[in-house]
Amino acid sequence: MPDSAEQRPYHHGSLRASLLDAAERGLREHGAEHLSLRDLAKEIGVSHAAPRRHFADRQALLDALAEAGFVRLGAAIRQALTEGGSEREFPSRVRDAVSAFARFATENAALYGLMNSSKHRLGATRVTQAAATAFGQVVDLIEEGQRHGVLQQGDPEEVGIILYATVQGITSMVNSGMIDATRLDGLVDTAVTQFLRGARPEPSEH
Repeated sequence: MPDSAEQRPYHHGSLRASLLDAAERGLREHGAEHLSLRDLAKEIGVSHAAPRRHFADRQALLDALAEAGFVRLGAAIRQALTEGGSEREFPSRVRDAVSAFARFATENAALYGLMNSSKHRLGATRVTQAAATAFGQVVDLIEEGQRHGVLQQGDPEEVGIILYATVQGITSMVNSGMIDATRLDGLVDTAVTQFLRGARPEPSEH
């Protein structure tokens, strides 16, 4: 007898979202290499051909998962920047934004790994754009600091790379088990403090 899922119709009220949810669970539990459209279709109870209405192939699914991850990361950073109002001091806003990024990266380690590998893949335009939108908020924040004389002048992306590289390193060490996750907040706070101190304008820039 054929699999009962094979007999089910294409129609599924939120098929795309359900596939992405199931794919993220599979990614977290088994890794990207074990994801397949057929298995995901069986898991959520639709015909094996139904997922192709949204994803041409497995790579398209992975790209969509990475893109959705960057959208969620961007929303987390945005919320961190807006909570408490814009009247907060600049260092506090930087800490909040960077902490939101670090928490996302460590709480969604498998997804974040996929996001990083996908954004540099040739042809993954939507993933690259979603990443630029998410991290663009931090670049905007650095530009704000430069306008107000809190940070040194120069290419804001170049300035931000130093902070990104430091925090990326911390999150990678947490995700690999080299650093206990309980140390994350303290290390991120130290990283931001050192960044702000090192990126202060020289006296001649005032």
